[in-house]
Amino acid sequence: MFTGLVEGIGEITALRPTADGLRLSATAPFGLTEVKLGDSIAVSGPCLTVVELTGRAFTVEVSAETLRRTNLSSKHLGSQVNLERALRLGDRLGGHIVSGHIDCVGLLVKKVAGPRHMQLAVRLPDSWSRYVIEKGSIALDGVSLTVNSCTGDEVSVNIIPFTSRHSTLEDLRVGDRLNVETDIIGKYVEKLLQRQNGSASGGITDELLARHGFL
Repeated sequence: MFTGLVEGIGEITALRPTADGLRLSATAPFGLTEVKLGDSIAVSGPCLTVVELTGRAFTVEVSAETLRRTNLSSKHLGSQVNLERALRLGDRLGGHIVSGHIDCVGLLVKKVAGPRHMQLAVRLPDSWSRYVIEKGSIALDGVSLTVNSCTGDEVSVNIIPFTSRHSTLEDLRVGDRLNVETDIIGKYVEKLLQRQNGSASGGITDELLARHGFL
């Protein structure tokens, strides 16, 4: 579990294909003394398991499913990635609840640099925008952001200077692909509302509301 508050920008130092994915190595700008084998680190969004540690470098396993669902398949040696270590029980939740399980890859369709803030517009595929609400939260490449607006399949966010300087978002260009994690609560609510009498079909009906005393 993560908060979407990036701790630092790392650099990919090795990419080694495996039978069903790859091993990715990166350096971290912070010490890894508190990280142990088997711990989780979010690498530009995806939650990945640490399998090797050497000083400030770590190696993680990336499965075929993760490669299919994220932009990690397009990374190369020297690529910069947002890094966040797993949330510790008792830490302040400064961003929002981020699982590190990427829903889809979005396309950056607009980047507007203002005098203070930078605005990004990201197009989401396959109607994933139904899980995004205005003033709700979204994680883009592992960064917790507040949604300014949702229009169709496009989501707009503002990036403050601090976030720009301490993440890879500042270097984004129109046409770049971003890892997107929508609010996990919305997905659970949708599934619960779709179930009626043990069936995935039905949803909320007048009969259902009446049976539970709402009508």
